[in-house]
Amino acid sequence: MYRVLIADDEEIERLSFSRKLKKYFGESCEVFHAENGMQAILAVDKNDTPIVIMDIGMPGMNGVEAAEWIRKSHPDCVIIFLTAYDDFSYAKRAVSLHALEYLLKPCDDEELIPVMEEAMRQADLCRRKAESPAGGAAFGRSGFAAAGEGGRDGENGRDGEGGRSTDAGTSRRAEDDPDQEPENGYSRVAAAIRAYVRENYSRDISMQDAARAMNYSEVYFCRLFKQCFDQNFTAYLTHLRVKEAKKLLEDPRANIKDVSRSVGYSDSKYFSKIFKRITGQLPSEYRDKLPS
Repeated sequence: MYRVLIADDEEIERLSFSRKLKKYFGESCEVFHAENGMQAILAVDKNDTPIVIMDIGMPGMNGVEAAEWIRKSHPDCVIIFLTAYDDFSYAKRAVSLHALEYLLKPCDDEELIPVMEEAMRQADLCRRKAESPAGGAAFGRSGFAAAGEGGRDGENGRDGEGGRSTDAGTSRRAEDDPDQEPENGYSRVAAAIRAYVRENYSRDISMQDAARAMNYSEVYFCRLFKQCFDQNFTAYLTHLRVKEAKKLLEDPRANIKDVSRSVGYSDSKYFSKIFKRITGQLPSEYRDKLPS
């Protein structure tokens, strides 16, 4: 059972997300609600929810302020931010919280579900870390843990407002770069991102890893990625991995566990679950139905 908190000041949004989670995850997902930042803090403390879907723009205590409090007492909490703000006015503070994803409203199922699956995977890793005798020594890499290696404001060449820093140390946003001609957003940026993902999808990479590689803050990178590919990073990566897995499964001798590892999933059961959601078949079923 995964306990999930949905924090949003609009009831219709909370109910919409709750229905989506129940539709795809059924009884394996227990959903709690909060309509402001203070309620969110209290709900996480009371229910020990390892996954939080948080609207950034709530009145009073906003989502970023609430997430800062939650991160202090629950450092392993997986945070997914929701925002309707195209300007990402909260970017500088949000970037230090290492959210799994930033989902733009309105968010459709194709974007939400892969992010939730990844959030559940990270929650499982955190639980195993807590239960392990070594106290986490064998803990696998996760999105926010990876970000903690150096993804804070002003580090690694990023300016904290979401822009890219030049060698001279001045801030430059992608849309101000004349070399980046538009094609579904920014063609050269899109090509660079696409190349990075293709070169690294077989590893356990996160949105933060990609943002660092592109020298962008994670918040700005999420917006840029959405502009380039019309979906979030997690959804894009998931579909690419399944596409590559299909190619590998054409070999009847391929072992499912080996295919899983080859496309970036160390857990073959998790891989099979993702593969079935997208294709409607388990990897073994898909391969059995291929023409011989």
